[in-house]
Amino acid sequence: MTIHDFMAKVAAKNQGEPEFLQAVKEVVETVWDAYISNPRFVKANILERIVEPERTIIFRVPWMDDKGEVHVQRGYRVQFNSAIGPYKGGLRFHPSVNLSILKFLGFEQIFKNSLTTLPMGGGKGGSDFDAKGKSDAEIMRFCQAFMSELFRHIGPNTDVPAGDIGVGGREIGYLFGMYKKLSNEFTGVLTGKGRNWGGSLIRPEATGFGAVYFAEEMLKTQGKSFDGLRVALSGFGNVAWGAAQKISELGGKVVTISGPDGYILDEEGISGDKIDYLLELRASNNDRVCDYADVYPNSKFFPGKRPWEVKVDVAMPCATQNELDLNDAKALVANACICIAEGANMPCTPEAVEIFINNKILFAPGKAANAGGVATSGLEMTQNSMRFGWSRDEVDARLHEIMKNIHEACATNGKQADGFVNYVKGANIAGFLKVANAMCDMGVV
Repeated sequence: MTIHDFMAKVAAKNQGEPEFLQAVKEVVETVWDAYISNPRFVKANILERIVEPERTIIFRVPWMDDKGEVHVQRGYRVQFNSAIGPYKGGLRFHPSVNLSILKFLGFEQIFKNSLTTLPMGGGKGGSDFDAKGKSDAEIMRFCQAFMSELFRHIGPNTDVPAGDIGVGGREIGYLFGMYKKLSNEFTGVLTGKGRNWGGSLIRPEATGFGAVYFAEEMLKTQGKSFDGLRVALSGFGNVAWGAAQKISELGGKVVTISGPDGYILDEEGISGDKIDYLLELRASNNDRVCDYADVYPNSKFFPGKRPWEVKVDVAMPCATQNELDLNDAKALVANACICIAEGANMPCTPEAVEIFINNKILFAPGKAANAGGVATSGLEMTQNSMRFGWSRDEVDARLHEIMKNIHEACATNGKQADGFVNYVKGANIAGFLKVANAMCDMGVV
């Protein structure tokens, strides 16, 4: 069978799922040689098995608004692969949520979790619920309705969801409260919990911190550091917030953030109280980043545009999938950007990634650079099992070490004959080999 034949078969079984097929194609193309050269993998038909979720759960979520009107959303949980541990992956509440997006995220999560070396499988879930304009009471009722079905499919040794877009500390609290009531037990079934009821320090910042740690290791391969570099971030949520903190700490200058309405350019740098203001933006339940320019008038808002036209040394897309396209990539290359690290899940289109790799620019895929969040979720699971909490410095140090190890695994498996490191290939191969071997060990199940 050729790659073309394999992808044609996958496409026929997953029609109308472009995001999922995009993610599968990227992985298959990079691991194909490693797969067909291993008779054990081929005999066990690992590749066909690994692209099929072990279980997909779809359910309705009826809830009542403050006016007494009943609404119905659709809920999902894609339990993709449990070969190396319980399913682990976030819950996303956003109008764009559909099965294709969740399957793509769950599939990526398999390899991301594998790279952390922690015992976690891959999964993802969520709903097409839109929190924009909703009251706290409405959000609470929706979360409780969502968990009233999901609770029967998850557990600390089965499936441990976390937050994602639209699911922050508030939503995790409402979800956990309902789970605890329905199951009549207090367990570490969700991560991203409040610090005073089982959460881990630095979990909200962890994805951004981890992406910066990974980019720092990439820069070291060229004898550079963040000190004195200009950095473009997209988004203004948890990932961008955490990344901005760590970049400032390492001496870099963050000059952009963005939202669906456009982007902010702040030549003075986004640091100090400006980073704190991102928390207010995120908690406001709207998706306007233009408000930043009202609070900090020396900055400039560019409506309807993306930040990749700004001349920077490092670019870190931290918002959502496919937000950086071919033209954006060409602009970054023309402006001599030296490093791109994906803080979000698959934010760069395949055409953009090809431009970066062909131009020998440091490029880190989300499954590697974005792994800090789930790595710290794994550390939260460990602390819950121990009934013990580590200090902020201890968690940060463990996260830093995990990201350095992920970088080493990617560099080892992605190094080419000319010395250039293809981090996409390296991440996919390193993550795939661990899961594939585990699946072979367990037989055809």
